[in-house]
Order: sequence, then C-alpha cells, then structure tokens
Amino acid sequence: MTSRWGITIPLEGVPLPEQRSVIARMPDLGYTDVWSAEANGADAFTPLALASVWAPSLRLGTAIVPVYTRGPATLAMSAAALASAAPGRFALGIGTSSNVIVERWNAIPFEEPYKRIRDTLRFLRTALTGAKVKAEYDTFSVQGFTLATVPEHTPPLLVAALRPGMLRLAGREGDGAIVNWLSAEDVRTVVPHVRDAAEDGREREVVARIFAIPDTDPDTARGIGRWAISAYLNVPVYRAFHEWLGREDLAPMWKAWEEGDRKGALEAIPDSVVDELIVHGPAEYCRERIRAYVDAGVTTPVIAPLVPGDPVAAVRALAPTD
Repeated sequence: MTSRWGITIPLEGVPLPEQRSVIARMPDLGYTDVWSAEANGADAFTPLALASVWAPSLRLGTAIVPVYTRGPATLAMSAAALASAAPGRFALGIGTSSNVIVERWNAIPFEEPYKRIRDTLRFLRTALTGAKVKAEYDTFSVQGFTLATVPEHTPPLLVAALRPGMLRLAGREGDGAIVNWLSAEDVRTVVPHVRDAAEDGREREVVARIFAIPDTDPDTARGIGRWAISAYLNVPVYRAFHEWLGREDLAPMWKAWEEGDRKGALEAIPDSVVDELIVHGPAEYCRERIRAYVDAGVTTPVIAPLVPGDPVAAVRALAPTD
C-alpha cells in the first residue's frame, strides 16, 4: 500500500470554522489522510464534509462511527452522501464504541457487539450498491430499504477491532481494521489476526490511532497520558483488550478504579506504560515512534494530538518531514 500519514480532526480547542486554514495546508505538510472520531464532540461526518472542500486531495475516514447510535439505513445514507461528495477518497470505519457512549449517553442497550458489527457490515455491503435490502439479521431487521443516492465509488468498510474475534471479522468480511490504544510492539500481536483471516488475497488496511504529545516536557506529557489512560483503559472493552495483550502493569490501576479511588488509579499507572501507549518527546523522536507502528504492520497511522497548548503547532511538528 502507498505510504500514508494521517491526523485526527477536528482539532481539540479550535472552533470548527477556524480549522479551515490548517486543514487546507495539511497536504503541503505531507499529510495524506484526515480521520474523524465520534464520542461527545463533533459528529463523525461533518468535519470530513468540510475537509472534503477545504483540502480536496486528502483522504477522509471515520474512526469510528458507532453502529448502535444510528439506524442501519441512516448510517448507509450518511456514508453514501460523503462517498458521493468525495469520490474515491472516503473510507467508512464502524465500531461498537463502548457501553459508556452507547448505554449511558445514548440510552441504547449495548448488547451482542460482535453480532451487531457483523450484521451492520453485511447490511452496508449490500445497501451501498443500491440493491434493495429485505433481510432478517440476528440483531436487527431491514424491510425493503433501497439507497436512493448510490455513490460511484463504494467506500471501503473498516472495522474497529481489539481482540481476536473482531480482528478476524475485520480481515474476513471487512476491508481492514481500525486499532486504538496500543503500542508499536502490540501491533505485531494484533495485525496477524487481521491478515490471516483474509481469504480473497487482497491486502487489508490497518488504521491505527496514535496518541502523541510533541515537544512537551516528560512530566507534563506523562501527566496528560495518565489522565487519558485512566479515562479510557478502565472502560470494559479496553480493559479486556489490555488484559489480552498481557499488560499486567495496569492491574493496580484497575483495582484502584474498582474501589472508587480515582487518584490512586492515576498514581498506579507506571511511566513505562505511559511511554508505550503515548508517543511523546521531541517532534523528531515522535515521528520516529510513529514510523515504528508502520514498520510493525500499520498501513495508515492516524495521529491524535493530546497537546496542552496549540494543536495547530502540533500538526506542524508531527508532519512527516525529516
């Protein structure tokens, strides 16, 4: 696959309309991709729609859209609209998200996540071609939906995956996987599950969101990293992922969190774990660490800046320059 270098949009702390100038400059800085997320900020599609106009050469991707929070037909319509607006430049990444986002924030039962992803993937494969869908899936049914606006180029369908079952699904039925919250060395454990499951001979894309804090002193960077780790890796799906990876150094954090000791949970996170999961240090070193993910099997690194200051400066610092 061609060399790619992506970044997460929208940038934190900058009003969305004011991001036009920095996004427009990204191709000149060497960025090839922009990927959006969806939790409690901007939705996944609006920033990409803007970027499709502001920087027409950038590839666009969602990492990810939760499969629970939109109905299947609505998800197909959103994907088709963006694929039509940016022909051949859009990839749809779908995932389960987490029980926090799905249940606590959206009042939707977080049930049978593997089946829900599989069913949504199969539905989208058919629906995005414009074929009429009348089918009973294990987790939902669709009775007579036909997409009225069919994109000229059907977008690749990527699956957010952590552990073997979902990773194999991403390789077997998807066009690749989106991975998150892992070290460069962890990539060597994860990627073979995707590639070994592929049965059609096509190479699978592996997108990795990589958290980075460039040009920040180690104490500050590790403080930011600890906060992010405690916020994410105590969520059941991420805890199970790191237990599978064998990251026993996080056991004291999980214990403190279960006991309601949030301060203790933060303090229990070792520097070594922060340094594995958060890329930080001088910008040149950060770029080297990001390239280590590519060397380990990632095809599309997507940087997620976790900076205490100006995110635009971080975009410039993390650009793939020598």
